[in-house]
Amino acid sequence: MSGLIGRKIGMTSIFDENGKNIPCTVIEAGPCVVTQVRTKEVDGYEALQLGFDDKKKANKADEGHAKKAGTTAKRRVVEFQGFEEEYKLGDTITVEHFEEGEFVDVSGTSKGKGFQGVVKRHGFAGVGQATHGQHNRLRAPGSIGAASYPARVFKGMRMAGQMGNEKVKVQNLRVLKVVPEKNLLVVKGLFPVTRTPM
Repeated sequence: MSGLIGRKIGMTSIFDENGKNIPCTVIEAGPCVVTQVRTKEVDGYEALQLGFDDKKKANKADEGHAKKAGTTAKRRVVEFQGFEEEYKLGDTITVEHFEEGEFVDVSGTSKGKGFQGVVKRHGFAGVGQATHGQHNRLRAPGSIGAASYPARVFKGMRMAGQMGNEKVKVQNLRVLKVVPEKNLLVVKGLFPVTRTPM
């Protein structure tokens, strides 16, 4: 199994055979439709383009592309390489291809947190004391550069800025449970994502 597109439903916990409580994430994975088959002869590489979740407002281009596969326009379209099985245009791929106990890599977009200061974004401690002449400095970054030399701030300096809303990848998460009738995948651990191609 190469990959599947899904969405994070939420988190829960289950008990293993030893009575240990394991935190886990529930993913609604698929069903995904094969919307395009990439071949070496035409595209120069082999891959499958999968579509997930129907689009409410689709333009003519999306509708025409999906019509070739005999489906409706999809909100999320992702290409995957390395499928062992042979799939044709319009085939549906579900969570039944996953097995309990196997390990998967999950990637997606993390939750956006907006413009944040250095304490929240990078874990700075701040000044550390409120007395001895400190005024409004508890969550300040402190010094960010030298004096007349080099007369600039070096690139990569940890400062306040946009936090979250970026691609996150978590590797080697164990599949604890597969629920094919509801297209659910229960994975050990957590990952801070909203939409998850796997």
